[in-house]
Amino acid sequence: MVNQESASGGIPGRCMIFVISAPSGAGKTSVLHRVLEYHPELVFSVSVTTRQPRGNERDGIDYHFVDDKLFDEYIRKEEFVEWAVVHGCRYGTLKSEVQAALDRGRSVIMDTDTVGAFAIKKHYPEAVLIFITTPSPEILDDRLRKRDTESPERLEKRLSAAPKEIAKMKDYNYIVVNDILDSAVSRLHCIIEAEKLRSGRVVLTLAEWRKYLG
Repeated sequence: MVNQESASGGIPGRCMIFVISAPSGAGKTSVLHRVLEYHPELVFSVSVTTRQPRGNERDGIDYHFVDDKLFDEYIRKEEFVEWAVVHGCRYGTLKSEVQAALDRGRSVIMDTDTVGAFAIKKHYPEAVLIFITTPSPEILDDRLRKRDTESPERLEKRLSAAPKEIAKMKDYNYIVVNDILDSAVSRLHCIIEAEKLRSGRVVLTLAEWRKYLG
């Protein structure tokens, strides 16, 4: 399958797409930031959202923060690979961001909810879905409450949504348990490296052997 494009999404043979999902409070953002330090070759696809920034989040780095009018315009122009309403706010993945990275021969890592992950998988069948969770529901609940970044109403929405999100993790390619941050980062790093080997894309780096590879 080296150097071939998928029939639906057209991922070039040199590229891969990794999609990361997690319930609120699982520590997905912390894991992702650390993994991207290990993998500068990956392009992080910045999602669009209508929610307000939290803490130290930066526009264009963590998310593209937009108003409802602009989000509606993206929908009207069919500029999203996927979009969904999550905890009362809208999130979407821009086709242009993903395609720009693929056109440069870069692999992409995305951060989406479960609905978005399966929509991306439908568009890009070779995408690798990875779910990050905590060791137990009790720990997830405790982490989310201690985060103290939500209004009581939004906190309850996130807590009530968690069981539905976790029920989907069995359909992912991999599950990473974020018990200790360093361990979770190491697991995700190993998955990325293993997928490179499993897919055969490593062959493309062996320039001196290319004449033997056909």
